[in-house]
Amino acid sequence: MLPALTLGVEEEYLLVDPETRDLVSEPSPDFMNECKERLGERVTPEFLRCQVEIGTPVCADISEARYHLTALRSVIINTAEKHGMKLMAASTHPFAQWGQQKHTPARRYEMLDKDMGGVIRRMLICGMHVHAGIEDEDLRIDLMNQTRYFLPHLLALSTSSPYWGGHNMGMKCARLGIFDSMPRTGVPERYDSWSEYQRMIEQLIQAEVMEDATKLWWDLRPSARFPTLEMRITDVCTRIEDALCIAAIYQSFLRMLARLKQRNMRWRIYPRIMLEENRWRAQRYGITRSMIDLGRGECVPFAALVEEIIELISEDATALGCLKEVAHARTILKRGTSACRQIETFDQAKADGADEAEAFKAVIDMLTAETAADLPDAA
Repeated sequence: MLPALTLGVEEEYLLVDPETRDLVSEPSPDFMNECKERLGERVTPEFLRCQVEIGTPVCADISEARYHLTALRSVIINTAEKHGMKLMAASTHPFAQWGQQKHTPARRYEMLDKDMGGVIRRMLICGMHVHAGIEDEDLRIDLMNQTRYFLPHLLALSTSSPYWGGHNMGMKCARLGIFDSMPRTGVPERYDSWSEYQRMIEQLIQAEVMEDATKLWWDLRPSARFPTLEMRITDVCTRIEDALCIAAIYQSFLRMLARLKQRNMRWRIYPRIMLEENRWRAQRYGITRSMIDLGRGECVPFAALVEEIIELISEDATALGCLKEVAHARTILKRGTSACRQIETFDQAKADGADEAEAFKAVIDMLTAETAADLPDAA
């Protein structure tokens, strides 16, 4: 039987001062208290106080994920506005300085600060994680090995971090360059079985370099808390339709690979260095250039790869009821990712006579508006 492939989506957001457009380094405790009253365990603080994280419950399909993700974003936006703040879904703030932020007073975060030092204090970044339910442990590992191939494609569609500390980084995703300074990040190794993976975890725990498997921060990992395969490579999407598109493509990839396995077929496993090269190209160029088609051994325009992906997984997307969300990738190509629109907004503001500070404010205004776009009033 095919795995359940239930979905869970986690998103991290930034809290912005509507006057200065800078981050709110110390929001009122009343904000998180009210969020908790309204959403319970679906909302949590993050390492930095200027961040907030939401997580959907287990969703049977993309329609249910849409319902919960929309409701959660709406409530956080509404609550933030009640407390004099705006919510921004982007993986970096264009000009905020990480050294001015304060970390949340909690034991887990105190331990991270003690263990990681300045590396963790620099993590002024946000991401999106998608869990897919896979009950069989060995199948979870097998699908992790194969799905690594498609991680750069998902990242390219999500990019929302072209600026960092007031600088255009020349990248569509600056977030991963920051995150990769942490240990145990990047594309996971290949494992032959669940037991081999577990032995590696036990060795690291026995060596006392980590307490448990939650301290693996790979782009794709078996969840330490749930029977899921957790995709972690993507930036947080500013527009909710883009987030749902990526979740749907990820879910469809997994069903396609599981279906191939039923026929004693599999996706070819390529050397990690080749996967890392496409990961870099996704960070650098996003959807605007090309990636290596590893089967052909040549670079192919990303738009052509998207069409191939849609064709490859259309049967599975149809079976999962998410073909519309998968096809939304064409819309992302047409209008650009959040990173593309941030750069366009900044450049247009400068062309219209704005100075750099004013142009960055225009970017923040675009981001906060698009974060709330297409959402119902959650008052």
